[in-house]
Amino acid sequence: MRIGIIIGRIGGVDGVALETEKWIDILKKIGHEVFIMSGEFESWNMDYQHDTLFPALSFFSAEAEWEQRKAFFEPDEDPGPLLDHIEKWSDMIEGVLAKWVKDKNIDVILSENASALPCQLSMGIGIKKLIKNTGLPVVTHDHDFHWERGERYLSVHPEVNQYVDDNFPLLLPNVKHAVINTFGVETFKKRFDIEATLVPNVMDFNRIYGVPTPENQFFLRDVGVKKDEIALLQVTRIVRRKGIETAISLIDQLHDKKLKLVITGNNNDDENKEYYNELIDQIHELNLSRQIIFAAHKVLDHKDLSDVYAHGRACTYFSTYEGFGNAFVEGVLAKKPIFVNNYKPVYMQDIGNKGFETIMIEDSKLTNEKVQQMSDIIYNPKRCVEIGEFNFRLGKKYFSFDVLEEKLSELFTF
Repeated sequence: MRIGIIIGRIGGVDGVALETEKWIDILKKIGHEVFIMSGEFESWNMDYQHDTLFPALSFFSAEAEWEQRKAFFEPDEDPGPLLDHIEKWSDMIEGVLAKWVKDKNIDVILSENASALPCQLSMGIGIKKLIKNTGLPVVTHDHDFHWERGERYLSVHPEVNQYVDDNFPLLLPNVKHAVINTFGVETFKKRFDIEATLVPNVMDFNRIYGVPTPENQFFLRDVGVKKDEIALLQVTRIVRRKGIETAISLIDQLHDKKLKLVITGNNNDDENKEYYNELIDQIHELNLSRQIIFAAHKVLDHKDLSDVYAHGRACTYFSTYEGFGNAFVEGVLAKKPIFVNNYKPVYMQDIGNKGFETIMIEDSKLTNEKVQQMSDIIYNPKRCVEIGEFNFRLGKKYFSFDVLEEKLSELFTF
């Protein structure tokens, strides 16, 4: 089949973009032809026969930013003009998408979180109009939903809230829903009496990853970790739910000046750098400026992360909430021990119950016992290797490309 993927951005390090790339690889492997329509191609070599840039789909387009502000952050007294604008702008988007579908002779649409989370309102509505007008079959890859985000997508206007409820997620007869966790399956059944398909996030366990090479031997040295020092890795973006303050507290409680925390992600998605500035204050107050390293400038895209993992001792992953948790499986792939918070609503239900050997904390609390257990692993390289090998075998069983191929072969049958 000729599959048309609609996505806000691709080629970056956010979970939706990363997972979409894996879907593309597998869909091509099983014989489909893939076309992409995206608002942004970040670190991506565009194939202009198959890849189409449509800036209106970007989360950071002027219209998308304005809609978010007027819907959720700085609402006007009358929501009417906002709703009218979304209707008109989504009509424009639908027209461009319809032409793309016709020009590329697309058989089925894959909507990448655009029909689940209202982070780009006009795009979601435009996709809905496209499906209603064309009758095309559609798979929605639903990573997370507005009701999971607290007050982020809650408006002071009941009309806006109703509009969001009516359109996100996309509930039409010709839609198949793929969700990334058990909570999503349960939610669709409970809220909509719809059987969603669970497709976990995966990694390529046949790939050589996180292995020291002559090319990456100085990577940590280049970001400020000396040869006789130990690096813990925080391989995430800088956003509040990643719980980076807990990893910084761990460094403080381990009382070892030769221990450093390397944070790989940028703060582009941190609103007004509010959380980043809180971390800076924490680092200052704890006098840890020489032990906490922000390394985004050296990690230009996710393809460099293998080099990051190659020489790190262990990974910190103290997230409070995740739709799945790509960085966890990535740490497993790199054969690194992982210190994890029992993040909601996924960790124990979809990952932790598989038997991975980790040090897990509850509610972001670093007890003396847990800190000691982490210390015992950090300073025992042989134990690190044993844990890494054990977890790798489990990861390959539950979260490999073979699992994804099986799921997608079933999902894209119409």
